[in-house]
Amino acid sequence: MAYTAPTRDQLFILNEVLGLERYSNLPGFAEASPDLVAQILEAGGTFAAEVLAPIDRTGDREGCSFKDGEVTTPTGWKEAYAQFVEAGWPALSSDPEYGGQGMPAVVSFAVSECTAAASAAFSMYPGLSHGAYSALHANGSDAQKATYLPKLVSGEWTGTMNLTEPQCGTDLGLIRTKAVPQADGSYRISGQKIWISAGEHDFAPNIIHLVLARIEGAPAGVKGISLFVVPKFLANENGGLGARNGAVCAGLEEKMGIHGNATAVMVYEDAQGWLVGAENAGLKAMFVMMNEARLGTGLQGLAIGSAAYQAAAEFARERLQGRSLSGPKNPEGPADPIIVHPDVRRMLMESRAFIEGGRAFVLWTALQADLQKSPDPATAQKARDFMALLTPVLKAYLTDRGFHVASQAMQVHGGSGYTEHFPVSQHLRDARITMIYEGANGVQALDLVGRKLAANGGRAVMSFFAEVDALVAEIEADPALAVYADGLRGAKAQLQEATFWLMQNGLQNPENAGAASTDYLHLFGLTALAQMWALMAKAAQGRISSGAGDPFYDAKLLTGRYYMERVLPETATHLARLKTGAATMMAMPAEAF
Repeated sequence: MAYTAPTRDQLFILNEVLGLERYSNLPGFAEASPDLVAQILEAGGTFAAEVLAPIDRTGDREGCSFKDGEVTTPTGWKEAYAQFVEAGWPALSSDPEYGGQGMPAVVSFAVSECTAAASAAFSMYPGLSHGAYSALHANGSDAQKATYLPKLVSGEWTGTMNLTEPQCGTDLGLIRTKAVPQADGSYRISGQKIWISAGEHDFAPNIIHLVLARIEGAPAGVKGISLFVVPKFLANENGGLGARNGAVCAGLEEKMGIHGNATAVMVYEDAQGWLVGAENAGLKAMFVMMNEARLGTGLQGLAIGSAAYQAAAEFARERLQGRSLSGPKNPEGPADPIIVHPDVRRMLMESRAFIEGGRAFVLWTALQADLQKSPDPATAQKARDFMALLTPVLKAYLTDRGFHVASQAMQVHGGSGYTEHFPVSQHLRDARITMIYEGANGVQALDLVGRKLAANGGRAVMSFFAEVDALVAEIEADPALAVYADGLRGAKAQLQEATFWLMQNGLQNPENAGAASTDYLHLFGLTALAQMWALMAKAAQGRISSGAGDPFYDAKLLTGRYYMERVLPETATHLARLKTGAATMMAMPAEAF
């Protein structure tokens, strides 16, 4: 089946729900007229559908090959990346000072959804490069910015982040890679990093690695970690390629999915690197890239789910099997298409409700990234609070549900989906890693309940509750929106009850917070999507009331109603489970497992 970019739905969210024209005072928004944004999304969707989607299966089947320290990407991938660069996509939301186009982040996220849906593995190469750009843009010296940012922005060079080592993943305090200061102000970096996405490839002549390491004599644990920029090739005086650095790929991982992305083992042997930011402040600097990667991973989970749903819906419309319970719907044929069966509809509607709500959640959150630049201090602070609070929710909830959608798509396909003749098996395999990398989802849940809720005296979550209350008050008088107002009000009340339970019981026993964390995160995710559905229903109903005869709005309201009636009630289960605490969960001796 062919991938179709969701441009109509994206433009509905950007223009009619979020109202981007209201933010013309922010950087990049004055140029982002509705016509220009539509042109960008249409071009991005076309590129994803016509250039990337056709090579995704090739990438899955061939994977990347490794020989003598060099990596060759699958057939057609290098050429596709060249087209990607030629079209200027890497520069879309980057700083114009370094050759970027300066578009809002929210527009860039919409394009990135299409890229990730068409080929999740391909999308990781430019995604990581933009993360490296962001980390250097925020923390690099003027000389580092001048050397690396223009080439990262153009896509001429690519970037990575190097955190994980054989003995440490989540616990970065165990890092052993060392940095030895040199007389010229550089450092010699030695150590091994594993699971480095896009660590070596043939897309670009140079790869700029951002590497966490420990300077000799630094404090133990995370307080002694510094960040270094370590290029594959050193830059010469003219900014071009100089000598080969001691950053070498030692091999590639064999993985369950995302075969087209080179997941490298990187060895640093007295490689020359330069400190980014202050000594022993590397984790804070790297978090710029890590947080961007977490939002990108949530987007990736949503995008893979979207592609899987499209495949399942097409299959359900075409596959003939059995007869409708209410009488034949295809009387001239040997059987009815399986989309007539309620249980198939259940899977498709559940998937669609998540995808459309999740898409709005991603773009709403991306808008907060833009609003952090607001000249109004209160607006900027509120946006920063929302970004910090919702990043773990978006990353974990969207990837959990994205994988579930891919699984449901396989179920719709039946035995056909379990074969490699249909695309859903790849979607399922590709989606699984999103729940693990950039911070496993259980860690995201711990971050939410252990850090984000209590930050600044709970200011962010209280602001979120106030935002929801204001929306309920705005829509509850309209009978056509009653199901949305009632559902959102109830979900918020349960989330608030869960929050207060955590504040009391988590303080008394930290294991209560740990035991409740995943249920709490899912309760939060369900409520956030209910908020998005209320916003979309308000916009759609407004257009219907004004006489718009577009079936798009009718379908939007039907899908939203399904979410409110059939999906949102899951909040009660999550609340009941988390309130049981940790006692039963922690009672069994380890040796009994």
